[in-house]
Amino acid sequence: MLINERQNRRERLLKVAEAMATAARTAPKGKGLDIIEILTVADEHIAELSAEMIKYSEKSGLKFFLRDAENILQAEAVILIGTKTKTHGLNCGYCGFPTCEEKLLHEEIPCSLNSVDVGIAIGSACATAADMRVDSRVMFSAGRAAQELGWMPGCSNIYGIPISCSSKNPFFDRKTSRPAGV
Repeated sequence: MLINERQNRRERLLKVAEAMATAARTAPKGKGLDIIEILTVADEHIAELSAEMIKYSEKSGLKFFLRDAENILQAEAVILIGTKTKTHGLNCGYCGFPTCEEKLLHEEIPCSLNSVDVGIAIGSACATAADMRVDSRVMFSAGRAAQELGWMPGCSNIYGIPISCSSKNPFFDRKTSRPAGV
């Protein structure tokens, strides 16, 4: 049997995406609450995510969304990791409010432990990609666009991790073919 690496690249990368999702799911959680949500984006949905990133750039004025929108088109998959909004009942004050009950009056402000949990999950997923020698990059922009699309209802702090296994990491030099100043 002869198997050309280029012919099964997509399938291999989707297996890496599954392993990254497993790593994110099993990552340590503050107080043991499992509030992490994970979604893998592939095929035509990558183009949809890219289009939303361009739209969000126009709306927000954040130009790096344009660069990132082009970068993810070179990915075989994008892993989205976000957190449900839930207080942990510790009254730790890390969110800026003395009690979780008082913080609940301000739903737009995330619980600090939720933010830490999503960061640990992202680190675990990226470590898995690195262990499997797959190129990746953490992108706030892809997560923000996914939130705009409503792909992860009830989640905030969403980040995207595009993955690729080409001869050069398309997410590393962060260049775009768009004209300068765009």
